[in-house]
Amino acid sequence: MRDSLKTKLADLAGEVPKRIRPLSGGSVGEVYRADFHERFPWVVKVHGGPEPNLDVEGYMLTYLKDHSSLPIPQVYHSAPDLLVMEYISGESAFSHNAEVHAAQLLSALHEISAPKFGLERDTLIGSLHQPNPLTDSWLTFFGEHRLLYMAHQAMQEKRMGLDTFARLEKFVSHLDRWIREPEHPSLLHGDVWTTNVLAEDNKISGFLDPAIYYGHPEIELAFISLFNTFGDSFFETYNQIRPIDDGFFEERQDIYNLYPLLVHVRLFGGGYLRTVESTLSRFGY
Repeated sequence: MRDSLKTKLADLAGEVPKRIRPLSGGSVGEVYRADFHERFPWVVKVHGGPEPNLDVEGYMLTYLKDHSSLPIPQVYHSAPDLLVMEYISGESAFSHNAEVHAAQLLSALHEISAPKFGLERDTLIGSLHQPNPLTDSWLTFFGEHRLLYMAHQAMQEKRMGLDTFARLEKFVSHLDRWIREPEHPSLLHGDVWTTNVLAEDNKISGFLDPAIYYGHPEIELAFISLFNTFGDSFFETYNQIRPIDDGFFEERQDIYNLYPLLVHVRLFGGGYLRTVESTLSRFGY
């Protein structure tokens, strides 16, 4: 396979790679770094599954590159089974200054708006399908196309029982007790966890592996808090630029984190389902 990949990359680059070596991080296939004599390195993803969809990741990266100021790798080739992009150096470790920079970048991203929630097409979160029907109401979009959609898929896959789904369904019907419509739909990266962000020289050098759509910025902040991607320096800076409404840290972040928890229920089951059930119990469902 390495020889056929080298041939394909040579066709794309106009020169034979001098070295191809594996990188970590491939959830749906294999990831490589390709080095050349006459050009900067490339990152190469090869899909190894029966339903290749790397073109969706290519679309999402290009969308962010075209619509925002986030540092995003340039996509050179995007096909279902092969994605080739710019190599960005950095590590997933963040100093105070890097967290401040991340807050500046993401607060600017969240100022980018659209008429409706969702997106012009469906996307992915990790390896999972993420529906994005254009929707007027955030409460409807979050409840139906994030929570109930992902929970229904988990139930179909025997990762969740009917009783838990029924509890979630009842909770979703009362989301307006805690959540209000935002001023406008905001562009979201959608998957800001540690290994999807790179930093170098106290600055963010790259955002990777997005799961984009237009939604409420608080769901992005909640995701960051759930996985401890960034700490106090990030949230203090973000709050100075785009004030976070009262009640987010006390209540709403746990509600929004039901979505990534449901994603993890589908992927890993077990303890993530118990956390979902604990959150529902906390809010009386």
